[in-house]
Amino acid sequence: MRRWQVDLGVAGGFVAFALTEEAVVRMPGAWWPYALAVFAVLVALRRSIPLVGLAASCVHANKVFYSDMVVTYRLWQLAAMIIAAYTVGRHVPPRRGSVRGFVGLGLVVATALTYWDVDHTDPMGAFFFPIVPWGLGIAFAIQHRQSTDAASARAAIREQRVREAVMEERVRIARELHDMVAHSVTVMVIQAGVVRRRLDAGLSVDGELLRSIESSGRDAVGELRRTLGLLRGDDSGAAAAPVGLDRLDELLAQVREAGLTVTFKRDGVPVSLLPAADLSAYRIIQEALTNVLKHAGPTRVTVEIRYGDDGVHLSVVDKGGTTAPLVAGSGQGLIGMRERAMLFGGELTAGPGPEGGFAVHARLPAQVAVPA
Repeated sequence: MRRWQVDLGVAGGFVAFALTEEAVVRMPGAWWPYALAVFAVLVALRRSIPLVGLAASCVHANKVFYSDMVVTYRLWQLAAMIIAAYTVGRHVPPRRGSVRGFVGLGLVVATALTYWDVDHTDPMGAFFFPIVPWGLGIAFAIQHRQSTDAASARAAIREQRVREAVMEERVRIARELHDMVAHSVTVMVIQAGVVRRRLDAGLSVDGELLRSIESSGRDAVGELRRTLGLLRGDDSGAAAAPVGLDRLDELLAQVREAGLTVTFKRDGVPVSLLPAADLSAYRIIQEALTNVLKHAGPTRVTVEIRYGDDGVHLSVVDKGGTTAPLVAGSGQGLIGMRERAMLFGGELTAGPGPEGGFAVHARLPAQVAVPA
């Protein structure tokens, strides 16, 4: 319900109460219709001009509260004063630096003193009726402010969580696209370079090498479509099974065709990783092999998967190669691998090997794996 509708409803109830009292009690005084009209307007506008409403109650009490010790004070006048005092406390509470708030406090005290000055026989009533509603208004104002602050804090927290979730999703998508595209394109570039050099030398080109380039391109397009399908929420993108360590043989075959001499070792009792961890393990090995192709070229590399009590250990160690990178890199590969490992509470180390070359070691904790 809108604010003006509430205000008109309260004013209407106030007028109905006053008219009922006048019809039943029939107290003396011909002035009351004019006063009722004024207070009805003040009640309707109480939130717009709260101090004016309370000031009117204070002045009105001094004039008509008592007349020659014959009670002519109406209950609807008391109701108007209570409404005005509550409204001042609710909407103009005394605060540091708030002149209007302290003016409201002064009007409340003045109203109470005015009532008491007219009739010293009921000081408690004179102070109770303006001060208690005013205090209740302040209490509700404080509660409303606290509720508003708490709601604002909760909204800020939700907004921050949304931003963090969006940023995390962006990082995940960027990491996935980088790992997928970088590997396939690197393999294609290196294989295309082999084809070019053979053609420049007047040598024949192996058709299998061209088919491998075509296959790498198709794989890149397929994975790109799958990722974009997931972003759009398409069922077609979700239908394709994500890669994992079960497809490691295909990956090793690709890099062997690109010129790497790969030795693969597997130790320990195999376990099945959870799907997300399985994908991360595959991507770590894929990115490590891609870096070997980029920075070392055709060389020997050892890929090892070892299953232990503390988790699954991944290792990619190369023997080094050419001094100049075959393909320029962005430097994001190691960051992406480390993020994938840390996502599951693992760790990753990378650096030059003791006998030359480069070594990448990663561990995914045991809690992300289940027995095969």
